[in-house]
Amino acid sequence: MAAGFTLFLLSGMLMCGLLLHKVSQHGGSKKPNFIVILADDIGWGDLDANQPDEKRNNTPHLNLMAKQGQRLTDFHSPASTCSPSRAAILTGRYGLRNGVTHNFAVSSLAGLPLSEVTLPQLLQKEGYYTAMIGKWHLGHNGPYAPTNRLCPSRSVLWPQRVHLPRHIECVSDPPASLQGTLRCRLSFDYYLGIPYSNDMGCTDIPGYNLPHCPPCESPEPHVTRLKRSAHGGCYSKVGLPLIENSSIVQQPLDLWTLTEQYKSAATRIIRSARERGQPYLLYLALAHMHVPLAPPLHSDEGRVYAASLQEMDGLVGAVKSASDHTDRDNTLIWFTGDNGPWEQKCQYAGSVGPFMGKWQTSRGGGSAKRTTWEGGHRVPTVAYWPGRIPANTSSSALLSGMDVFPTLLSLAGVTPPSDRRYDGIDATDVLLHGKQTGHEFLFHPNSGAAGEFGDLQTVRSGKHKAFYITGAAEACGGATGREQLHDPPLIFDLEVDESEETPLDTETLEYQAVAQRMARRREELLWDIANDKSVSAADYSTDASAAPCCDPEHTVCRCDPEHTVCHTLS
Repeated sequence: MAAGFTLFLLSGMLMCGLLLHKVSQHGGSKKPNFIVILADDIGWGDLDANQPDEKRNNTPHLNLMAKQGQRLTDFHSPASTCSPSRAAILTGRYGLRNGVTHNFAVSSLAGLPLSEVTLPQLLQKEGYYTAMIGKWHLGHNGPYAPTNRLCPSRSVLWPQRVHLPRHIECVSDPPASLQGTLRCRLSFDYYLGIPYSNDMGCTDIPGYNLPHCPPCESPEPHVTRLKRSAHGGCYSKVGLPLIENSSIVQQPLDLWTLTEQYKSAATRIIRSARERGQPYLLYLALAHMHVPLAPPLHSDEGRVYAASLQEMDGLVGAVKSASDHTDRDNTLIWFTGDNGPWEQKCQYAGSVGPFMGKWQTSRGGGSAKRTTWEGGHRVPTVAYWPGRIPANTSSSALLSGMDVFPTLLSLAGVTPPSDRRYDGIDATDVLLHGKQTGHEFLFHPNSGAAGEFGDLQTVRSGKHKAFYITGAAEACGGATGREQLHDPPLIFDLEVDESEETPLDTETLEYQAVAQRMARRREELLWDIANDKSVSAADYSTDASAAPCCDPEHTVCRCDPEHTVCHTLS
């Protein structure tokens, strides 16, 4: 009997030990919180910690976060322009799979296809509170808005265009127009922000831009005269809206107070989730560093970009402080960018650092945003998680914004749906265990400078990068470069030529081996996408009536939030 009891006790102790080991592997039974901060149009060189020899002090809070966490020095946005990059971050899939290959417009009827499954949807189903602050740019009309996405049934095809009342709730007997949808609402629980870029609407006190855009239409003669001479790229017919959940709360919004509104909302979300004891995902998609810039600056126009960078850094610092004071050891903060700087904005654009794309710039045009040169997609990235991510470390692992999706799901213990194919990889071992390898191959989609949108004509593997097509975005001063196909491809060795100036000699054995390997992998990926039954197609049709409008009876849809109940979006 004693022997039996001893065996029973030992078995119990062994089982407890196994359970404790399992729990420790996953950081305890408590699900982690996630804060993803996405800067807009930011350069790799904008982060002080990436260029310490420059001895600037524009990003002290991010520098501290890097010192207490990890810099990811070879991290890339999934595309070199807004909507495709954001869609890939939230789905873990290239634009050729998720359907989003270029930007949506103010008048877009649709957005990220409803057949796509997003990170907040999956985390929300696992008990997470999901909140988004900032730039959405994946559709604002009907069910495409961030708080209104519905999940379609697998058995019924979702129509390309669906018009829903904004406040539709889950019902047991949905209207005929909604037949075929699951009776659920899976999206962000809360949203505050601008539905697209902060230059896609007029404001009463415009920020710094090049060329300068006038204020919204006004009956005053001097404003009207200014508008007639405005640059064609300025939006004037619709005021820039600030949306909270499904309602326009201000139109046009005040750019100069936007940072404080975002800061207040973000810190409130963090503290409220802590009080509820609920894990959360906070996706903070900043207006910085996209023009127009609106820093707290009253002099020295030459320091506008630096002042804006410092303001952005202060916002990041406030979010980090709120997190540190609530659930520091259980919160991962991941800072990155959606693409590189917008070079044609000259003094209002950021720094690509050493990634200058010299082969292209020597032939005309820019080599940052909208291009597949390193300056277009290599972005500053910092990951911070006290006690989990080793402090003051860096990783040269080849990673992408697409990796956010599988990595956060893995850390939360969530398995993504198996009915679709993914392109992101789980970077947990890079973040937590010092692994220095990421993607074996990473493709950079065409983003407007050359070729068809979304086509995968630039590929990276290890230190090598191959271009099957090159082209330049507009540079400061207006210069452009011509599109050029390359067969055989241009191949650069980034280890010795990070400025992408001199391609490898096509006659060398090194070139031939790399070219063959990359061509084979590219063919395999394109074949895989062509035969992928989970591929989505985005509807890019537009209609003027789809533009967010608080009060259509007033010029530029103007409404006063203190005296008017703004219309909900339709």
